[in-house]
Amino acid sequence: MAKTIPPLNPLRVFEAVARLGSFTRGADELHVSQSAVSRQISLLEDYLQVKLFNREQRGISLTDAGRRYQQEVSPAFARIAAATQDLLANNRSGPLRVRAYTTFAAKWLMRRLPLFQQAHPEIDVRLSTDVAPADFASDEIDLAIQFGDGNWPELQCERLLGDRITPVCSPALLNRPGAPLQTLDDLKHHRLLHSHYRSNDWPYWFKAVGRPDLTEHRDSMVFSSSILTYQAAVEGLGVAIGQISLLDQELESGALVCPFETVTRPGFAYYLLLPRRDTMPAKVGVFREWLLDETRRAGT
Repeated sequence: MAKTIPPLNPLRVFEAVARLGSFTRGADELHVSQSAVSRQISLLEDYLQVKLFNREQRGISLTDAGRRYQQEVSPAFARIAAATQDLLANNRSGPLRVRAYTTFAAKWLMRRLPLFQQAHPEIDVRLSTDVAPADFASDEIDLAIQFGDGNWPELQCERLLGDRITPVCSPALLNRPGAPLQTLDDLKHHRLLHSHYRSNDWPYWFKAVGRPDLTEHRDSMVFSSSILTYQAAVEGLGVAIGQISLLDQELESGALVCPFETVTRPGFAYYLLLPRRDTMPAKVGVFREWLLDETRRAGT
């Protein structure tokens, strides 16, 4: 036999008004209007076919039936609130373990983490980096930020930032005596900087601008990571292909410039990965919402 439970929203309003002894104070606590509170109480009284409050000139008072009902309902709401608080505390306890793709962590996430910590000082974020795919079965992590094509069918996957690439260099190279950088052909006189993990970026970009012949450029340097490649570009060692979604600070400060207008999208992106589960720990949900808001704000 189904249990008889009244509509929960009117019941919640009754508990607040009965506890505070006022429609006005109940409305203030629940952040609704006094008329909305009055309607909810009327709905509950109609459902129960019992008068719960005496409406008097100087305010309200509980009827005998209302007082008996409050004595049972209020402790139940208190237990629900306590249980919820305990659950949130358990979900928030312990560090939030985030595994991020190395370049994303260094060039985007680290610059914004202070904002998250200011908003949520109770969540202890432990950040690790790796370029290898995350394995939630063996790695001690709560969520991962991975670079790829979004094909992780066994995981919950949400797109964060798209991959947008274009050449970047120190502004000193643009008008370098004897070898300015003004046209695509000028690239023949400059060293091209490559990241080991993104060896296809230059060929992809050259093809996109209709100059695949420039792929045969001989003067180049290869670095073990994009981070080192970008730093080499800042120092004037040559021209790198930049993931401009991650280089907003360098571009805004003028440490790097984009000598050409063409920006291409190879089709990859940074994704938030989570294990598929029925419930999400509160600390994971908070970080996920923050991360999605921040990347939406970035507009890529």
